[in-house]
Amino acid sequence: MTTPELRQLGYFVAVAERLSFTRAAADLHIAQQSLSAQITVLERILGARLFDRDSRGTRLTEVGRLFLPEACAVLARAEEAVATVGRAARGEIGRLSVAFLSSVANYMLPPVVRAFRAQYPDVELVTADIGIAELVAGLRDGRFDAAFTRPPLVDDLVTRTLTVEPVCAVLPAGHRLAGRSEVELAELAGDPWVLTPRESWPPWHAEYDRDFAIAGFTPRVVQRSATVPSLLGLVAAGVGVTRLARSARTLRDSGVVFVPLVAERAATVAAWHPRAERPVLTHLLEVVTDLAASTDLTRAG
Repeated sequence: MTTPELRQLGYFVAVAERLSFTRAAADLHIAQQSLSAQITVLERILGARLFDRDSRGTRLTEVGRLFLPEACAVLARAEEAVATVGRAARGEIGRLSVAFLSSVANYMLPPVVRAFRAQYPDVELVTADIGIAELVAGLRDGRFDAAFTRPPLVDDLVTRTLTVEPVCAVLPAGHRLAGRSEVELAELAGDPWVLTPRESWPPWHAEYDRDFAIAGFTPRVVQRSATVPSLLGLVAAGVGVTRLARSARTLRDSGVVFVPLVAERAATVAAWHPRAERPVLTHLLEVVTDLAASTDLTRAG
């Protein structure tokens, strides 16, 4: 069965609303003969006459009266579909899956999600709070469109720096250096250390090794733990010292002291895979970049 074209439906509605082929043709900027021919084709497709035309003018037939609201509904739905495609192409609707590194989610997830949803309420934003290895794997395999993390130190992901903050020695509250305004990493050479497992993310640990080597020592690691809260707990218990970005203070407010390490800084970045780039991701990056310029995201929460 042949299906009418949207153009033919539009011609029919134009004539039905004006009950005049002459006025409809003028408003549509087409020849009246062409308009009449298209209505005839439409009637042939439908197998029914839509208009009666005589010396008294143009009138809808009973079939035409029944068909008019249906034709209007089809045209309206087509307009909605076109508008939806346009909104999707502009990144105003859609879905984004965003990962937050566990150690930054506590303070960064709330302001990022609030700001983005305020500007793009029709975009579905799905978040995950995960470790660095799963985060990078998810960006690579397409599970995540973007992530907020410490620099992953890999070459195949794109990153944009959002914040830079001091790196601190994290010491038990009674530590000999707890009252200092800053310390050198080398001053902690004799202390026991608690760190994350080396296999948790080798690129980071390779960088740690270089930092410790520059400071002139290899840390005596007495325990390893995979999460920042557990490292903070171990420090509070007096098991050892560690070093973390200052924003990790949002995860524990007792038993530990954060003392800035001289000349050490940590960045938080937005990361994404190049193939994930599309308008809705561009909007997320714009929102977060503007937010980072106006808000201390390391203290937001």
